[in-house]
Amino acid sequence: MNRVVITFGYVILVLCAISMLLPFLWMISTSFMTNEEIFSYPIKFLPSSVDFFNYVNVFKSMPLAIYFLNSLIVSVVTTLGQVLIASMAGYAFARFDFKWKEVLFVIILITMMVPPQVNIIPLFYVMRELNLVDTYSALILPGFFGGFGVFLMRQWFVKFPKSLEESAKIDGLNNLEIFFKIALPLAVPAVMTLAIFTFVSSWNSFIWPLIITNSDEMKTLPVALASFKGSYREIIVWGELMACSVISVIPVIGVFLLGKKYFINDLLAGSLKD
Repeated sequence: MNRVVITFGYVILVLCAISMLLPFLWMISTSFMTNEEIFSYPIKFLPSSVDFFNYVNVFKSMPLAIYFLNSLIVSVVTTLGQVLIASMAGYAFARFDFKWKEVLFVIILITMMVPPQVNIIPLFYVMRELNLVDTYSALILPGFFGGFGVFLMRQWFVKFPKSLEESAKIDGLNNLEIFFKIALPLAVPAVMTLAIFTFVSSWNSFIWPLIITNSDEMKTLPVALASFKGSYREIIVWGELMACSVISVIPVIGVFLLGKKYFINDLLAGSLKD
């Protein structure tokens, strides 16, 4: 009976995986097709030939390299900033006693319930008063702070053995040295998990970059993808749009594959009991 249940569970998982992979595979396939092939009947699931003309044309029709570089800079810097700030804040909440500690942590948790769209208008006014509109600073700074990151790192450091810190203090290390030399290196699974979530969220961010940027030189890739249909072509070339979409997905897949081992280890650490 147990074997039947396990087999049935695997079948369901395989079907779910196929259903999620099909749109991605279709996107890759259509990126090599012409408009005529895409709308042909009967439907063609594979291109007649593997030709990169759509990928070449998309770089000619729009400054895709600039948009890609903007997204990469914003996502990488945002990820580094969020990981550093959330790790330090999480360690402080886990290890130090200070006034209003519990109240502040509850407030941080409450911010996780607030939709980010609610903050856009006041955040825009702040950036305008600081003369940061249409700059990298406006795109990056709001991403440095997030309640989820602080919560995730705090939960990791709560499980961190105090004996290591006590030994380090005996050896003459101060709190900052203990954090950077001992606590943070041992928190790599949690750090990589937070980095993956932050990078993907920043890379896919659309509303904030759309509002805070004015010039083409500062646009990010999601904004460029949305404007591709109307701004750069009177007739939508779906093959080029799919090629642009494939290019935009590559960094996200690469980051996940690089951090997959640590991500899974963090999930397992949260599910196992001592």
